[in-house]
Amino acid sequence: MKDFYKIIKRPVITEKSNLQKEKNNQVTFEVWSDANKIEIKNAVENLFNVKVVKVNIISVLGKKKRLGRFEGKRPDWKKAIVTLAEGNRIDFFEGM
Repeated sequence: MKDFYKIIKRPVITEKSNLQKEKNNQVTFEVWSDANKIEIKNAVENLFNVKVVKVNIISVLGKKKRLGRFEGKRPDWKKAIVTLAEGNRIDFFEGM
């Protein structure tokens, strides 16, 4: 079994993810690129003590960036949209 802290890298906090959180009870995470849906589900359930209903995975391609004549690329990453069961909630900014 993989370490749960290596599977879940960080939460993705954007306007769209906040709307999904309020409207559909979905939370978005940046995850390890080799993780699958079952590993992500187990990691979220064990780290946050919630019940996960569904996991959707999106592979995001890194953008090409350029500085003068030098061209580079940001790294590819994987995003997981986790749907929580009714009544479960994950708060990232509780004390603010």
